[in-house]
Amino acid sequence: MLAYPGVAASGIAQSTSGATEVVGHVIVAAFAVAYVLTALSVAWGRTTQMWVLFGAMNLLFLAELPIAHDNAFFLAVVIVSFAAMVRPQYLGMILAAGVLAALVVPWAVRPWHVGPGWTPAILMVFTSLTVRGFSELANANRALLEARAEVARLASEAERARISRDLHDLLGHSLTVITVKSGLARRLAESGSPKAIEEITAVEGLSRQALTDVRAAVSGYREVTLNGELARGRELLRAAGVVADLPTATDVVDPAHQELFGWILREGLTNVVRHAHATRCTVTLSSSQIEIRDDGTGSAAPNGNGLTGLRERVAAAGGTVDSGPASPHGWRLRVTLGRPETSGLLATTKETVA
Repeated sequence: MLAYPGVAASGIAQSTSGATEVVGHVIVAAFAVAYVLTALSVAWGRTTQMWVLFGAMNLLFLAELPIAHDNAFFLAVVIVSFAAMVRPQYLGMILAAGVLAALVVPWAVRPWHVGPGWTPAILMVFTSLTVRGFSELANANRALLEARAEVARLASEAERARISRDLHDLLGHSLTVITVKSGLARRLAESGSPKAIEEITAVEGLSRQALTDVRAAVSGYREVTLNGELARGRELLRAAGVVADLPTATDVVDPAHQELFGWILREGLTNVVRHAHATRCTVTLSSSQIEIRDDGTGSAAPNGNGLTGLRERVAAAGGTVDSGPASPHGWRLRVTLGRPETSGLLATTKETVA
């Protein structure tokens, strides 16, 4: 954006000389400084300071008009582009006013001996639209980062809730039984009954089983499971604004394939959110097949470590990966393990989560 004040400064000598020319260069330099400070005010979130500096930019542009004539409208390119960024709802009105001024003022002021300012007007249109496009991209990236952070938080909370629930269910039952049997063994031991040894042995077995169950519940935090990835996938798609049509049960899937399908689901849904620009995503499962389909742009995700690793996992399991555009639009990822099913996918019961 600082190139435009430079262009304006280079044209000052065409319309004036001497002390006036020096003043013109000083005004352009002050305009550039004001623009940099205005941009910094936006980055720092200082709204009042931003509008004060923006007002100063407008005053400096008006002061430059009698000196640089039509070249002063290169400063207006900066002003209009900045206004289009901070007030996008008025983009059409701002752009129309700026273009009209750039075309009419140089032509209407007869002492300037120039026609309509086509060059500043065209630059004003393209620069404003480009700045607005970059602004939208920056906002989208910021929203994506916030959504990812929220998904991570929700997934962490869900996992803590799962571990808490599992530990409560496991230990609540096991410790109750251990307490009862320990009391019985104590009473039997006090009475000298030989059955006390049997009860103590049972308590030992229950304690070992409880320890095994606790370890399994905690280790689930690190393992990839199909049920876990379905739960995380719902949160991911919901946060991304994609309607999720996912199975509610995984009983139809061969237990030997559950972990691999979990990895496939994680990678497939991540690519849908990152690359598909979809509004809906559907997942169907069968005993040896999983299909992920979206209604997005129908373009493939870039070849990265995720897809490469996924293909290696599937190949190691003796399966095939089939991906490509879906009909009538969107993208489809299908993984088949073993012999392809001739009867099609046996879809499980689904729920639609907006």
